[in-house]
Amino acid sequence: MPEQYQCYDTIHSCAPVPLWSLLPELSRRFPDNIISSKLTNMDEILQNASSGNADIGILPQACSDKNLLCIPYLKEQLYVCIPKKHKLAEYSQLSLSQLNGFNCLLRDEIGFWTNLVKSKMPASRFLIQTDEFEFEELVRTSTLLCFSSSKAPGSEQTLKGRKRIPLTDPEVNVTYHLISSAKSTILQSVSPTFEFRYQK
Repeated sequence: MPEQYQCYDTIHSCAPVPLWSLLPELSRRFPDNIISSKLTNMDEILQNASSGNADIGILPQACSDKNLLCIPYLKEQLYVCIPKKHKLAEYSQLSLSQLNGFNCLLRDEIGFWTNLVKSKMPASRFLIQTDEFEFEELVRTSTLLCFSSSKAPGSEQTLKGRKRIPLTDPEVNVTYHLISSAKSTILQSVSPTFEFRYQK
């Protein structure tokens, strides 16, 4: 298709996980379109979806703006990974307030999760890693706490020696929603495909 006739679709997301399935699905459904994505904050997602600067926005909760289309898409739950000899490893579930004061490993580029855990754990310090290999090596060799997702639990080898414990905070058990301007047609076109991902 000549470049001047190509369509460009922009996706703005609050976190990386929903992009892992959404982008390939959009590429399959609209093979002639050029699709780009970025991680950004929720205020910007709402603003850009409303203005049409983003064709689809992804939020960790439903949107009440009547000028926006909004459909549930994907659930994600956060876990903390505790070394098995750690005193917290005896618990079957934990809250972020119980983790407050313990230092943690974090990956960069995880969207809203970074500010969320920092705000809930003000007494903790976070070692943020940009390199995946270095992060996994620290998970294997250090006693620092780390987090994993129900959608990306991590390899058994990397988490060997750690116990994955679900977190009970409502804020870390999210249902991502897709939003778009009511004038946009892309979400109306794809919503029947995506609705099955919402598991009650």
